[in-house]
Amino acid sequence: MSDFGKLYLVPTPIGNLGDITFRSVEILNAVDLILAEDTRTSGVLLKHYQISTPSQSFHLHNEHKKVEDVINRLKTGASIAQISDAGTPGISDPGFLLVREALANEIEVDALPGATAFVPALIKSGFPCERFVFEGFLPHKKGRQTRISALKDESRTTIFYESPHRLLKTLDQLLDILGDRSVSVSRELTKKFEETVTGKITEVKQHFEEHTIKGEFVIVLEGAK
Repeated sequence: MSDFGKLYLVPTPIGNLGDITFRSVEILNAVDLILAEDTRTSGVLLKHYQISTPSQSFHLHNEHKKVEDVINRLKTGASIAQISDAGTPGISDPGFLLVREALANEIEVDALPGATAFVPALIKSGFPCERFVFEGFLPHKKGRQTRISALKDESRTTIFYESPHRLLKTLDQLLDILGDRSVSVSRELTKKFEETVTGKITEVKQHFEEHTIKGEFVIVLEGAK
């Protein structure tokens, strides 16, 4: 086992390129290979920090095919970093499968702290955040209403990720199933056009009906009373 390499999970900025730790840059410079969700997207970050480490794609559509090869490289002593397009690997992004296989093969895994979109959204919502539920993305079609209905009696603050073209649909379903609770919706966190709108679901929904919906969204919902 001592001859095995190490797998590093390295968070990347969710928008502002300055939101990366010194240690993350050091690790990305030092490893033998970087696994990137999209090498074109990550290439912007790597170029910005003059990181010349080789990279290859490793994403939801090819990770099952590539994971064995990655494990074999780690077993031969290679050090490998996994990054996602933005944020922390494994949080609604690729990461879980490779970590599970690395641990099953007694390969050391080092998870670095760093950017995750739901944390600033939760903190600035003004809702209780000592206990919360992270739901990530709701199912696109089948199972959405069932998942939301299961949260009807959830007293903890609940967090969702959502895409721009499903935001209004999700707010409608939250309103229909859970009632007109308070909600905080953040978009484009850390970027130039960052925005957070907080109020009742009806109020927040009206705001986004009247404005162009762009960017990645985090929905923070107050818990049941």
